[in-house]
Amino acid sequence: MKSFKIGIDATCLKPLGLSPFEILDWALMNEAEGVRFSNADLGPGQAPDKAFLDEIADYAAENRLYLEWDGGEHLPFDPVTGKPRDTRTANRTAAGLAHGLGLSVIRSRSRASARRDRRAVSTEELLRMTAAGLADQRGMFRELGVSLALETGFEFTTFELLRLFEMCGAEPGDFLGVSLDTMNLVAALEEPVAATRRILPWIVMTRIKDAALRISEEGFVAHSAEAGEGVLDLAAVFDKLSGIDRKIHLTIEDSPGDLAIPVFDRAFLARFPDLAAAELAALVRLSLKSRRIPEAGRIAGLDRDRGPDPCERRLKRDLHAVRRIVGKGSKPA
Repeated sequence: MKSFKIGIDATCLKPLGLSPFEILDWALMNEAEGVRFSNADLGPGQAPDKAFLDEIADYAAENRLYLEWDGGEHLPFDPVTGKPRDTRTANRTAAGLAHGLGLSVIRSRSRASARRDRRAVSTEELLRMTAAGLADQRGMFRELGVSLALETGFEFTTFELLRLFEMCGAEPGDFLGVSLDTMNLVAALEEPVAATRRILPWIVMTRIKDAALRISEEGFVAHSAEAGEGVLDLAAVFDKLSGIDRKIHLTIEDSPGDLAIPVFDRAFLARFPDLAAAELAALVRLSLKSRRIPEAGRIAGLDRDRGPDPCERRLKRDLHAVRRIVGKGSKPA
């Protein structure tokens, strides 16, 4: 398997109240090889000016840590309320910050309500509006030498992301790419290995999460699990990523909360026209596999309300597990 650098999303350490430099130190002390930041991680009142960015970039480089940046936007309006979003300004700001850090990619996160809320606009309309907005920003991204990585998840499946890229006239390695969120794929009714294969040439960033998937009266219920303790075949996903002819980091993010996926609701299921019986069957198989895992212990969803200690311990074990899966090895936390 290809050698990956393995890092963390700074969001995981939010309960500890650390500064950006303390987060980088935490990464060093715990064998993480990089950190993904966003504006929210910089601390209250901290302006991300050039001097501050230079300090972060220099400190990371001195310690051989990779950096990634969040903060992009791809939806031109709130899909539930219809309120417009100024994606150009948001993306210029985030891309400018990334450029200042010497980075070439920013992540644009998925919005859970975009397909799940019954008031949401149709997926086709969302695709059309999103494509128009992003195509208009092509020159800006190319000028800054930064691409926008759309997170796999709720508003667009991998099938739809491919259509979106075609509508934007984009090619792999151009101004648009994909941030692969392994758990979000399940929430969008996609089997992670198959979905990774579909979108592989476009992946420029990752958000690695293991998951459990259970059947309820309404459908599936998904929640995060410690890496290696859930039911996702992370090893197979990493093997697919090994085939990408560019540098890809494995950035771990462990998130709290359950996510209901009402697949027994015909109206909800109709919003996934590309869903094939074989892929739905694969998800059912994952739910059956989840039933064989004890409820207690590391399969449990993350509870950040319990304070910083459980979050920190779990992230340490996540790092150890991902290192083990890719064959790097490390000391257990």
